[in-house]
Amino acid sequence: MDVIISERQAARQSHLCWSYDDLAALAGQAERYLLAGLAAGERVWYITPHPADPVAERLHRLPDFAAAVRRGAAAVVPLFSTYSHGHVVDPPTQVAAYAAATDEALAAGHTGLRVVAEATELVRTPAQLESFTRYEHLVDRYMRTRPFSAMCAYDRPGLGDRAVAELACMHPDGNVEDVLFRLHAAAPGDGHAALTGELDLSNHELFRAALDRADLRPVDGELVLSATGLRFLDHRALAHLAEYANRRGATAVLRTSRSAAARLVDLLDLPGIRVEVTR
Repeated sequence: MDVIISERQAARQSHLCWSYDDLAALAGQAERYLLAGLAAGERVWYITPHPADPVAERLHRLPDFAAAVRRGAAAVVPLFSTYSHGHVVDPPTQVAAYAAATDEALAAGHTGLRVVAEATELVRTPAQLESFTRYEHLVDRYMRTRPFSAMCAYDRPGLGDRAVAELACMHPDGNVEDVLFRLHAAAPGDGHAALTGELDLSNHELFRAALDRADLRPVDGELVLSATGLRFLDHRALAHLAEYANRRGATAVLRTSRSAAARLVDLLDLPGIRVEVTR
């Protein structure tokens, strides 16, 4: 991809989906992301399925990276030191592992944990992809309240556009520009999840899959979605949302600044959805 990681993306705590066409293109993006983490006082990891020594040699040429390794602020982590080939990630276990690593970083005096993870080898099969997309949403929730951030890197030619889209739509940010919507964790107090972008004929099946994988749990009979960043949605998306809430015995509450959504819900007679128009 030709898109360059922005200063905003690199500097702030974030959860990025970064697709790449070759490793050389990824390297520069990852280095900017890691150096911003070191500048912010974070512990940083580069997780790679490739031999660790060449990756470490390249990173050690960066300003202050070798010194960061010596003081425990940076590390290159071989992916297959933890996972076997074909491993299917268990989402809660994976989040717990990063939560423990974040706590360890804080205890060591760092401001948080930042990871670049070349994760393609964990999403090769349909079972791996299904489980990992669920993990992506679950860890995004964790990131909303704890100082952990990640750039999740995926080989687009190796996986294909569809698989990358399934992963990208579960992230709040990234460089996958042909994904029109994102379903990600909401800010604390803003509901169960956030919806941004556009939901139309081209992506309604992807939206249905994303909802299922987010596995939102009702509270007091409601599933609240913050949709102030949603620019467009059609009747299919609303029907999927109503069906999803109905299966969970809940009402979907859509918070949006667009009053047209409320009129469309009334027109379609969808009792499983309530639109709250925000100002």
